Amino acid sequence: MTRLLIVDDSPLMRRLLGTVFAAEGDFEIAFARNGVEALEQLGEFKPDVVTLDIHMPEMDGLTCLDRIMLERPCPVVMVSSLTEEGASVTLEALNLGAVDFIPKPKRAVSLEIETLAPLLIEKVRAASRARLPGSLRLAERVRLKSGLTRKPAGVTRRSFRPYREVPAARSATPSARGLMLVGASTGGPPALDAVLSGLPSDFPVPVVVAQHMPGSFTGPLARRLDKLCALDVVEVTQPMPLEAGHVYIGKGDADVIIGVRPSGPIVMAAPSLPEHRWHPSVDRLVDSAMEHFAPAHLIGVLMTGMGSDGADAMTRLRELGGRTIAEAEESAVVWGMPGELVRRGGAEIVAPLEQIPRRIIDMIGRA
Repeated sequence: MTRLLIVDDSPLMRRLLGTVFAAEGDFEIAFARNGVEALEQLGEFKPDVVTLDIHMPEMDGLTCLDRIMLERPCPVVMVSSLTEEGASVTLEALNLGAVDFIPKPKRAVSLEIETLAPLLIEKVRAASRARLPGSLRLAERVRLKSGLTRKPAGVTRRSFRPYREVPAARSATPSARGLMLVGASTGGPPALDAVLSGLPSDFPVPVVVAQHMPGSFTGPLARRLDKLCALDVVEVTQPMPLEAGHVYIGKGDADVIIGVRPSGPIVMAAPSLPEHRWHPSVDRLVDSAMEHFAPAHLIGVLMTGMGSDGADAMTRLRELGGRTIAEAEESAVVWGMPGELVRRGGAEIVAPLEQIPRRIIDMIGRA
């Protein structure tokens, strides 16, 4: 049995969530009305996983989460509204150590809970098996090892080792020297912080990220990463030219794909396709890149996340001569996506999160 602690100040929400998980038959469930009661339950109930509302009286969700991670660390799934304000708070919760988040119904809870139930169950089950983030405070350690600091204004750009020119991509102009593609899901935001923070401001190829997230979350994620990284980070809301020194975060609830115009290669948002379950789709991003870049000019990095998105396309990329890195099980919150890449033989390198920036830089240096 999985011991689940449901923390929410709404009696209706507690009852509905309790009904959803009780129907599964393998959850032992306890409830708390606020953060204070939740902390009391840590020692008494000893939960395997916690769902935690953000806005509660007496002790809010972020304060409670911080205490959980200090007093008795266990996987926590935040219950978040899909507003921009809710996104910013949820990203802070993920940074503090929450494994994942589930959407709070926009309308009457009782009307939407049946539709949301499969997603709630899947995310809580995945969280109960999750490895608690070794990525807590990891970004600071990576910055220290890399000799980097947070992006200061008006500071001379740190030089990168010489990058040998390569032939132009298949159908792109000579300005396209290569491209890095990153996929992540559960546990992704802290992992992205750790990896991107380890890359210098003059990193010589563009970086495109498919992070599974709702549309209201990817803008705040891009702004947060832009403050933490030496690279310039933007959300892809319209067609944009691919430029070195930039990270492009795919907009949530859509897909992010690579295209080409007479002026050169571009990245753009595209309506999601039903054959891909999670969005932005990593598989679709990688496949679109291979349409315009020779595989040898592409680096694929697949990090923490449940499911298998990205494993198929990155395996094909590797078979065609591209370079691939999978996050190692020891650092991944959920070793689903990178684990599938490893099992399919598509990972050239398997490395823990703190080693990935150096492995990427070494790959670029050998190009």
